Amino acid sequence: MATDDVLTEWTEHLATRFGLDPRLVPVEEVLDMAADVAHGVVRPAAPLSAFVAGLVAGRSGGTPQDIADAVAAVVREVDAWTPS
Repeated sequence: MATDDVLTEWTEHLATRFGLDPRLVPVEEVLDMAADVAHGVVRPAAPLSAFVAGLVAGRSGGTPQDIADAVAAVVREVDAWTPS
């Protein structure tokens, strides 16, 4: 099974399991954000950042725009972040 097919199936599985609309999961945007974090911060920060983006989106209301805004905010933080 191709990676895209597995991601689609996994996303649909999780969405169904937790009562979500799978169309609300911006797979490509989240993967792009994770790649930005992995390359701009450190690889293990990618899943943590995805989790934080999800918390922010949920706290903001969980609409598609809230999700997009949270993902974009994390990417902006990657661009602005300088390790100490």
